[in-house]
Amino acid sequence: MDAMSGPYVIRGSVSLPEAELIWRFSRSSGPGGQHVNTSDSQVELRFDLAKTEALPEVWKARALERLASRLVGGVVSVRASEHRSQWRNRETAAVRLASLLAEATAPPPKPRRATKIPRGINERRLREKKARAQTKKGRSGRDW
Repeated sequence: MDAMSGPYVIRGSVSLPEAELIWRFSRSSGPGGQHVNTSDSQVELRFDLAKTEALPEVWKARALERLASRLVGGVVSVRASEHRSQWRNRETAAVRLASLLAEATAPPPKPRRATKIPRGINERRLREKKARAQTKKGRSGRDW
């Protein structure tokens, strides 16, 4: 398998543009024996969120706002090093970036509509509270 299983869909028909992804490889820590000292299996995937044309403007603004703490100069980066093969780490990093962007570009949740607590429920709660207080009061042995 030398072809990557892209394109990585963010949501709907929008996917990560392969041309705008910046890959960097370095030596990964962890298991691997002698081979680990020579192979660059850790993957760092960078995506310039501020300059991309692949995302709709509304999504881009939303993502820039939500990922503000993770961005360095408008660039979001994801690192993967859990697998021993570079290829699997590449897959993991790309999927991670796609899901991060999907979450960041999601529309805001609908505001909660305030509803009144039914009177019966409130009265039952107060009755149960009084009953519990009586039970606890009965446990104290002051009247002995």
